[in-house]
Amino acid sequence: MTGSEVVDLDGKSSLLYRFDQKSLSPIKDIISLKFKTMQSDGILLHQEGQNGDHITLELKRGKLFLLINSGEAKPPSTHTLINLTLGSLLDDQHWHSVLVQRLGKQVNFTVDEHRHCFHAQREFSYLDLDYEISFGGIPAPGKSVSFPYKNFHGCLENLYYNGVDIIDLAKRQKPQVIAKGNVSFSCSQPQSVPMTFLSSRSYLALPGPSGEEEISAAFQFRTWNKAGLLLFSELQLVSGGLLLFLNDGKLKLNLYQPGKLPSDITAGAGLNDGQWHSISLSAKRHHLSVVVDGQLASVAPSLGPEQIYSGGTYYFGGKRRGCPDDSLGSKCKNPLGGFQGCMKLISISNKMVDLISVQQGSLGNFSDLQIDSCGITDRENEKKPLLWNILEP
Repeated sequence: MTGSEVVDLDGKSSLLYRFDQKSLSPIKDIISLKFKTMQSDGILLHQEGQNGDHITLELKRGKLFLLINSGEAKPPSTHTLINLTLGSLLDDQHWHSVLVQRLGKQVNFTVDEHRHCFHAQREFSYLDLDYEISFGGIPAPGKSVSFPYKNFHGCLENLYYNGVDIIDLAKRQKPQVIAKGNVSFSCSQPQSVPMTFLSSRSYLALPGPSGEEEISAAFQFRTWNKAGLLLFSELQLVSGGLLLFLNDGKLKLNLYQPGKLPSDITAGAGLNDGQWHSISLSAKRHHLSVVVDGQLASVAPSLGPEQIYSGGTYYFGGKRRGCPDDSLGSKCKNPLGGFQGCMKLISISNKMVDLISVQQGSLGNFSDLQIDSCGITDRENEKKPLLWNILEP
């Protein structure tokens, strides 16, 4: 074979490989693949049997889990649950390599440069598995599945099961592989473009409608930092502004006007977990609200602003403690510093921002940004050893 074989799965599709019993070695099982995705959850592979036995490789919250469950294997005392976890931030739209090897009593699980080795009490030939394996999802009805799951949405490359090129078989429409749903053999580009705020002085200034009686914006972000300024916008006609920032992993929305008590909202918790979080905010007459991951938080109408007019520019991130220039003086000073992390899917007044135009210099201006990728590091694996959990009575 020349080159590599790629398949694009849309979150509703999968490949089902049915193999000959003669080709199955009772003591050897090797699966290798590469994947890339922007979704934090999804089934990469699943094989199951009649008695609850199953092998599942699943992406959850950007981490990869390998689960081998012997279900109701006989005798019951041999019940085995192997749950290995590797990696984090694997939903970064970069290619990641995976290797799963079952060799007699040993399981080797490798993700990129990280590896787990596990020795079982006896060989895995007692697993009562069907002669088929699914990639990208779980075939209905899923006899052994008692947990919630999502199908994989992204691209797979060089997918091999015991030396068999699964994608090549699917591409040539061989009967051993059944393609379910919308399957294409090229990797599509993601619709959303992420960007990285590389330092506390990174910022993005975007134009918005000026003089409107509402300020509204929405975006997604991910970070490991507990604190940082996410968004600042100045009000027109009167001095004052709107601040959106992280403090101790919680989201704070602050609207201040001279001569009036500031309106504050606190929402969410643990938002510095490295996962993507969605934010939308709205400020208008007698109304101030923010939605964090679908959860609404707002102030009572009596505490909302009497009247506001949008200032026309939205500053994401921070520069000089969040001030885009010195002309604003102390009005937008934020003691928490600028935001460090990633953002995507930015919209202002319900209009999506084209970050490619920003990158090309035809929209807004920015400093110290990396556009077209999320470059935050895998801090979780830097802080602690690889996670693993094995239960074997």
